[in-house]
Amino acid sequence: MSRHALYEKRPFLLASIASAAAYFYLRDAEIPEMLAVALKGASVGLLAIYAYMRHAGKDARLLTWVMGLGAMGDIGIEYDLQIGALLFFAAHIFAITLYLRHRRDETSPSQKALAACILILTPVIAYCLPADRAGAIQVALYALALGGMAASAWMSTFPRYRVGAGAVLFVISDLLIFAEMGPLANSDIPHVFIWPTYYLGQFLIAVGVIQTLRKRDPELKLVSSR
Repeated sequence: MSRHALYEKRPFLLASIASAAAYFYLRDAEIPEMLAVALKGASVGLLAIYAYMRHAGKDARLLTWVMGLGAMGDIGIEYDLQIGALLFFAAHIFAITLYLRHRRDETSPSQKALAACILILTPVIAYCLPADRAGAIQVALYALALGGMAASAWMSTFPRYRVGAGAVLFVISDLLIFAEMGPLANSDIPHVFIWPTYYLGQFLIAVGVIQTLRKRDPELKLVSSR
């Protein structure tokens, strides 16, 4: 799809991409803190609006909550890590609810094993990463919801190489955050890769879910988005 067509039919996606790119390149520049936070929150907040505008079904509303809570988490984490984590935890619960509503009837043993690994290894790895062991349990509990979100996305009927892959990218992004609290504390890797993997993951999830819902339930497309 051309850039003009994207602007005409999916302006909120284009605005989301622009906000995410602007935040990535300007976050270290001498700009007002409020502007950087606004760009960060708008990146996924606009994906929430995209989900709301493109489909009228209950599942699209669940996705709107997932993205909306994620956007609030992006802002909240800038001021208080625990508040941000609680908002993301809530987003993962909404996402798990969405994906469980679309469970695959049949799944190969290898795919089940992969989902189990995502579910189990995510909190285990997260627990091992922080240097401050006092907070490791809290990190692991959050990561259990994170792993549950990614595993249920992988086992859902939504496209694995969009929604499933997006959820896995989200896991990678958060594990990099936890690694920055420990073994990668003095590395530039987290700073460079946390935002791109997170945003790309959220983008793939939003687009993959909405495109699938529009194909399955075309009668629920909003008139304004046709």
